[in-house]
Amino acid sequence: MTMRLGILSLCFAALTGSVNAQISAPDTIRTSKGPLAIQPVEHASLVLSAAGTVIYTDPAGKTDKFKGLAAPDIILITDIHGDHFDSAAIAALKTSKTRLIVPPAVADKLPASYKPMVTVLKNFGVTTENGITINAIPMYNLPETPDSKHPKGRGNGYIISVGGVRIYISGDTQGIPEMRSLRNINVAFVCMNLPYTMDVPEAADAVLAFKPRIVYPYHYRGAKGLSDVKAFKEKVNAGNKNIEVRLRNWYPQM
Repeated sequence: MTMRLGILSLCFAALTGSVNAQISAPDTIRTSKGPLAIQPVEHASLVLSAAGTVIYTDPAGKTDKFKGLAAPDIILITDIHGDHFDSAAIAALKTSKTRLIVPPAVADKLPASYKPMVTVLKNFGVTTENGITINAIPMYNLPETPDSKHPKGRGNGYIISVGGVRIYISGDTQGIPEMRSLRNINVAFVCMNLPYTMDVPEAADAVLAFKPRIVYPYHYRGAKGLSDVKAFKEKVNAGNKNIEVRLRNWYPQM
């Protein structure tokens, strides 16, 4: 196992620079455009690298967590909450060549000077950057109520398509019909933290509905601590042993 992680670390380092020792070692999977490197960072933050493009998703908090990783070509933001949209982190991490892909509610909060580098996507919007297709899909709480923490239409989940591989990033959501109806997802990042998104049984049931090849439980720190990701893995594999559940350390300081 140690040798395997060492090889993966070298692969990611070749794509993005030296790996920060404080975060989990990266994983890699094959695409028709070369390896896809998957680097967990913390909570909702992760880094994907494929086809010469580096994508940061919801970079937030202390930017030293990204030390040693290549600068982002693309930054995806899912929602306006501080664990997803951190203007200080964006300012520190972006370069003059970075493209920001955000929902309208986030775009409204960005400085006017950012406008040339921003692509605004509503739910079901699509853009292509560096040959990588990014689809915005809904993320929201159920039942839909006026005081919902995540109302439908405000934030985006994303599907990233590169080299024949489809990666789903849930953002803050419950097991909504739009998630459950997904198909042909190779890699999924699925949240589970109460009272903000969904509990472990609901997350497992949604995953069993759309059947990704690989799923990472992420964003699993809630009001009462960390969700039981081992229980999530057991529930998913009891329902479908062909879904690979990858447990990684998204909270290295805890």
